[in-house]
Amino acid sequence: MRIAAPIQIGPLDADAQQAVRALAAAAESHDGVAPLSEQPLLNLGTDAEWITHVVAHTKAGSTIGYVQVDRSGDTASAELVIHPEHRRQGHGRVLLRTAERDATLPSRSGEPSQHGKHLRVWAHGDLEPARAFARTAGLRPVRELCFLARPLSAADAPEPPAAPAGYRLRTFRPGADDDGWLRVNARAFSAHPEQGRMTLDDLRARQSEQWFDPEGFFLLEPEDAAGTDGGDPAAFLWTKTEPDQPDGARDGEIYVLGVHPEHQGTGLGRLMTDVGLAHLARTGATRAVLYVEGDNAPALATYERAGFTRAAVHVQYSRP
Repeated sequence: MRIAAPIQIGPLDADAQQAVRALAAAAESHDGVAPLSEQPLLNLGTDAEWITHVVAHTKAGSTIGYVQVDRSGDTASAELVIHPEHRRQGHGRVLLRTAERDATLPSRSGEPSQHGKHLRVWAHGDLEPARAFARTAGLRPVRELCFLARPLSAADAPEPPAAPAGYRLRTFRPGADDDGWLRVNARAFSAHPEQGRMTLDDLRARQSEQWFDPEGFFLLEPEDAAGTDGGDPAAFLWTKTEPDQPDGARDGEIYVLGVHPEHQGTGLGRLMTDVGLAHLARTGATRAVLYVEGDNAPALATYERAGFTRAAVHVQYSRP
């Protein structure tokens, strides 16, 4: 009889954070896809009421499993990883049950926004073992996040497309543009469960990452600010290129593309896509990648016209 490893619930110190990162790296090497997305990795050092860290250890103290529960949204979201050498031993079921209890138990502090929520669990890559685990646990897919890609070459690296009449294109100024960008991001992604909730702390956390480059963060401003929120951007395009990628096999990401609701339907999404592709090609990226919701038909159509095809899919599961 196999017995699940003991678990520890609570904040992660520096050593525990590094152990979780090593666990995620081992799983990515085995599965070919990262088990934890960017936000949970940024959250590893966070100790707040809305987040819970759960770690599974061997008796010798090795980290073999981890789940993070984020209760900051309308529903609770979890990301879970088990070391490849310790799968099919019940550790995943224990972490899932722990996450579900954490999400759904009423708050002891009387704070209704923190607990008592339905839990959704991400499966990155939607691999067959993850699908089998979900079926066994009684979970069903409720959301798809598509990972799209297209090749890049020198032919994709012209000068940035000119801004249309009535607009000007420039790069982001950290500090000076933070508040305006946050307002437009919240408006553009008001229905998005994660992106629309980005805070100043979230933005600054990304600005402190090695990959952040304001020269790859573009704002399209109306020359006449009338009708917008105090002259905030009409659209924006933020790119991301991870450092230390080998030459000839570099991915550049269209990290976030947003259009202010007052300017949607005017072709600015396609324009900003072209701006991003040209920038990524000029910086040496050989493939452009991005993430888009599986039910966002307008965005999918825009990216399909720009040459993107589906490379993978990430699925969120939940109980009926």
